[in-house]
Amino acid sequence: MNQTIKVPPAPTPVITGPLTLLLAVACGLIVANIYYIQPLAGWVAEDIGLPASATGLLVTFTQIGYGLGLIFVVPLGDIVTGRRLIVTILSLLTLALLGLAYAFSSALVLAASLLVGITSVVAQVIVPFAGNLAPDEHRGRVVGNVMSGLLFGIMLSRPISSFLSHWFGWRSIFVISAVVMAVLAAVMRQKLPQGKPSSTLSYAGILRSLPGYIVEYPLLRRRALYHAALFGAFSLFWTAVPLLLVRDPFGLDQSGIALFSLAGAAGALVAPLAGRAADRGWTRPLTGAAIVFVGFSFILCLWAAHIQSVLLLAGAAILLDMGVSMNLISSQRAIFALGPETRSRFNGLFMAFFFGGGAIGSALAGLTFAQGGWTLTCWTGVAFGLAALLYYATEFLKRGKDRDASV
Repeated sequence: MNQTIKVPPAPTPVITGPLTLLLAVACGLIVANIYYIQPLAGWVAEDIGLPASATGLLVTFTQIGYGLGLIFVVPLGDIVTGRRLIVTILSLLTLALLGLAYAFSSALVLAASLLVGITSVVAQVIVPFAGNLAPDEHRGRVVGNVMSGLLFGIMLSRPISSFLSHWFGWRSIFVISAVVMAVLAAVMRQKLPQGKPSSTLSYAGILRSLPGYIVEYPLLRRRALYHAALFGAFSLFWTAVPLLLVRDPFGLDQSGIALFSLAGAAGALVAPLAGRAADRGWTRPLTGAAIVFVGFSFILCLWAAHIQSVLLLAGAAILLDMGVSMNLISSQRAIFALGPETRSRFNGLFMAFFFGGGAIGSALAGLTFAQGGWTLTCWTGVAFGLAALLYYATEFLKRGKDRDASV
């Protein structure tokens, strides 16, 4: 496997509080582009003539694009100066969003969704960029703060999308976001330090190194698979639940779905607490709790539908989002400790598995809901949690290098 060659050290700008805030807000605004379509999938599918059973493809194509970007775009962060890469991808994201806003056939909407996914990976270029700017003693805190912005972007994207689409139509959210991305690119160009590459490998060398890391680093592999399963459950729920809420007995409109989605955003509040717990060496119990939260949330979902309680369903959403947030923060902390010179590649690989699981969950949402209703969707969510729990159980059977060294 190609060995990473470190560039001779140069003075590194120390990240400031305002710059950390800018990067956190930027990550939230950028990653939200992947999720705006989620509560609108049924509406958009009907508008462009996509069959009900294929509704989940609208989310799946975006997440497939994100996965491709994680593999082929994010690793560029190790060999291209950060500011230049971030501004360039933001500009391309602006164009992709405009393409989605003005696409009028199912093929064009799906193609534009794929491009939005690919270019939205700029959020995952920003996270290791922030880590590289931070001094060692504050790196965990800085990365945690930036990731908190990303989590809030994920959680708040659905209510924002629902509210705006309720008043201005589903295409409006993508036009507005395109304007926001253009402004963000201009701000980043002015405010970001230039940074420097951390590796002198060629792009081909970078790509060739990726499969070896999955084999060489069991911690990376384990963390990636845990979160693929949990994020699959997350995407399954948030793609399917709007289809449930618009029907009797709930009968919510887009503004009602937006208010419901705000409840789920509360789950992101656990992120700072999860970071502190991981800093104290509680990664393994934190992971187990996260997996149990996700699996149990779908049992609550079944009960909520049975007794027709939107409040219990909202409680299940909060529990689900808490579990996903807890596992993400603890996993990111562990992975970023593996090595600064490969941070972008490790992050890209982890996120590729992460969003690959999400793509599977989104695709299964429309299919399970069409074939077996909310009950089948919920049991599929339980299966995601059970798969993660069974793999987690093997953690206690491993020794030495195969054991999760993040604990």
